[in-house]
Amino acid sequence: MAFSGKLIIFSAPSGSGKTTIVKHLLAQNPNLGFSISACTRDKRGRNEENGKDYYFLTPEEFKQKIDNNEFVEWEQVYVGAFYGTLKSEIERIWSLGKHVLFDVDVKGGLSLKKHYGHKALAIFVKVPSLELLEQRLRIRGTDSEESISRRLFKVKFEMSFENQFDVTLVNEDLEKTLVKAQLLVDDFLK
Repeated sequence: MAFSGKLIIFSAPSGSGKTTIVKHLLAQNPNLGFSISACTRDKRGRNEENGKDYYFLTPEEFKQKIDNNEFVEWEQVYVGAFYGTLKSEIERIWSLGKHVLFDVDVKGGLSLKKHYGHKALAIFVKVPSLELLEQRLRIRGTDSEESISRRLFKVKFEMSFENQFDVTLVNEDLEKTLVKAQLLVDDFLK
C-alpha cells in the first residue's frame, strides 16, 4: 500500500519567523519533507537555489502549469509575482514515505487546508506586535523600504485570516516557540 502522508502547513505574515521554525522542524524530524514552492520572482541574493529554496519559473512557464492543472494552489501575490504548490511536489515527498511540511503565505495555507481537510494541520504564526514585525523585516536586510511598506500593509490583511487556521503560534520567544511547534507536529502525526 502506498504511503498516505499528512500535511503540516506553516503560514504567517512576512517576518514572523515561520521559515526559522520550519527549518528547525526539518532538522529535527527525518519523517518530514519540505514542500518547495514554485514562484516567478527573482532569487534573493546568492544563497537561494532552484529546486532547493523554490522552483524558479518564468511567468510563461508558471501560466502553462496553471493551464495544465499542475498546481494544488497558486496565487498572484503581487503584480507579476506568482507563487504556488505543485501537485508533483507533494507526490514526490509522499513517495519518500514522509509527511509534507509547508512554509507558505496565508492564502496558500488556507487553500491547502481546504483541499486536504483533516489530512492537513494549518498553523498560523504571528509576532506579538506589528512594531516587532517591522523591526524584524528591517534587521533581515533583504527588502527595500518600498517592499517593507508593502509587506506591512499586507500583514494587516493577512492577520484577518488568523481565525481560519487550526491553531495560532505566537512567536515571542523563539526557543519556546520551537518547542511548541514540535509538540503540535508530534500531536498531529500520532
